[in-house]
Amino acid sequence: MPNAPWLHIVGIGEDGMDGLTPATRAVVEAADVIVGGERHHTLSVNPNAERLAWPSPFDAMISTLETLKNRRAVVLVTGDPLWFSVGARIGRSIPADQLVYHPQLSAFQLAAARMGWSLADVETLTVHGRPVEQMIAFIQPDQRLIVLTTGAETPAQIAKFLTDRGFGGSKMTVLAAMGGDREKRFDGIADSWSHDVPAFNTLAIDCVAAPDAALLPRVPGLADALFQSDGTMTKQEVRAATVAKLMPMRGALLWDIGTGCGSVAIEWMRAARYARAVGIEPRADRRALAAQNALALGAPKLEIIDGTVPAALDGLAPPDAVFIGGGLSHETFEAAWAALRPLGRLVANVVTLESEALLIELRKAHGGDLVKIQTHRADPIGKLTGWRPAMPVTQWSLIKR
Repeated sequence: MPNAPWLHIVGIGEDGMDGLTPATRAVVEAADVIVGGERHHTLSVNPNAERLAWPSPFDAMISTLETLKNRRAVVLVTGDPLWFSVGARIGRSIPADQLVYHPQLSAFQLAAARMGWSLADVETLTVHGRPVEQMIAFIQPDQRLIVLTTGAETPAQIAKFLTDRGFGGSKMTVLAAMGGDREKRFDGIADSWSHDVPAFNTLAIDCVAAPDAALLPRVPGLADALFQSDGTMTKQEVRAATVAKLMPMRGALLWDIGTGCGSVAIEWMRAARYARAVGIEPRADRRALAAQNALALGAPKLEIIDGTVPAALDGLAPPDAVFIGGGLSHETFEAAWAALRPLGRLVANVVTLESEALLIELRKAHGGDLVKIQTHRADPIGKLTGWRPAMPVTQWSLIKR
């Protein structure tokens, strides 16, 4: 039967074969070939199987696995193969009817049990093999986090992130080798964290905010002062309205045309899990600011491109949303609109009369909503206080249907 399952992806814990169900243990013991890391091979028992290490580069994994189709093949992973693990990557390339997953307790479940935390009330994150700065977006008062780390140095890096943002009193616990004879636990406080911990560990954080802590909600509308900027940026209130119209969604891609200091792209990425963004900006100084802001605010995967539109759009993956904050023209709109995926959202903000006239023309041809946004801030006028208006912003938004 050509599509019969031939590849078993087995989650294994620190207790090795003893922690497997009888059926899963039988699969491992009967395998012709076992693929995994050194640690996985040490934990499993099958003296007759051929042992393969993870290929290098790791991207060669799928082609390596496909050579095993006529053999009883097992891939060993840590914990649950489909929870921040390689099982999902394999499942995107090999048909589901050719795979069997054998889940084990995940590090998240074990850590929650050790901490006595309800997993439903915890944010579960991974920075394993990913930029550690990604977790910054989840630092919130009274939030509990469980983080799969990159290595022994990760808890100290995260302790610094917490301390720098006014969360130095947060409680941190590193759990290593959970479920095995070598299990260890290290407890401490972020602003005094000094433990040397094993490289393979899981970090639990109970966030505690000081009175002067930075408040960085994931809903759009971060304070302007949180961004490094040369003054040219989409301001807080307009940015909140803009990102709302762009509708961030899990895994969705934004093109931020004329990204400047990156404020809209960063808020987009913070607002939804795994949201992606490409910022196009011709000025090197502004690209540098956007890169700094992305790291500081928890969006380190922001891709920043040197170029002018519409030429810079060629070859980019089709977007789910497009923001035009600079460089608006007929050519830019037509290129972005053609590339935008069905149900994609496009938002353009302008401040000049000439650009406003163009938006009115485009709206006549394509429809959508046209609004004018103006904010006033209370500023001192001598010894008193008055309203100081900001430049009005004309915003055009529409959905591709």
